[in-house]
Amino acid sequence: MADLINDSPEMIRPSEWLGQCIKHLQAGARVLDMACGSGRHSRFMAEINHPVLAVDRNTLALAGLSGLPGIETREMDLEGAVWPLAGETFAGVVVTNYLWRPRFAELLALLAPGGVLIYETFMLGNEAYGKPSNPDFLLRPQELRELIQAAGLRELAFVEGYVDQPKPAMRQAICARRE
Repeated sequence: MADLINDSPEMIRPSEWLGQCIKHLQAGARVLDMACGSGRHSRFMAEINHPVLAVDRNTLALAGLSGLPGIETREMDLEGAVWPLAGETFAGVVVTNYLWRPRFAELLALLAPGGVLIYETFMLGNEAYGKPSNPDFLLRPQELRELIQAAGLRELAFVEGYVDQPKPAMRQAICARRE
């Protein structure tokens, strides 16, 4: 994976979890990078030939992705009264360092049949290491596993607990497929 990483300062290594789970996506599958921030995962996926829709409410972050091959950007409020992705489907949905429980059902509905969810964020206990520390933005133990099981997705991989890279944190991550 290291050979895919550009040496430019804008390019930050993708998460190890995404690197492990990307193999579950069909080659060339269209992927949503939800709440993409600066777009490190969008860039990585586009470099390995996955067309990407990168969405975020931060227009400055999206500007750094504008015009890059294989990446479409859209400014969206993912927490507003209207779900801006209604009716769309993707072969893959990637979410990292973001949690908005009121839209979790709509998020899962974005997965096309055979689609893969790659989700990774902070969990309870992270308050000991810094932000986020608000329990509204921290997963409960086993929460992602319970949510995907209730939605009928098949778990491909799951981890939770303490990590020390890139910095100490409590994390939870899942990779799941819609059959």
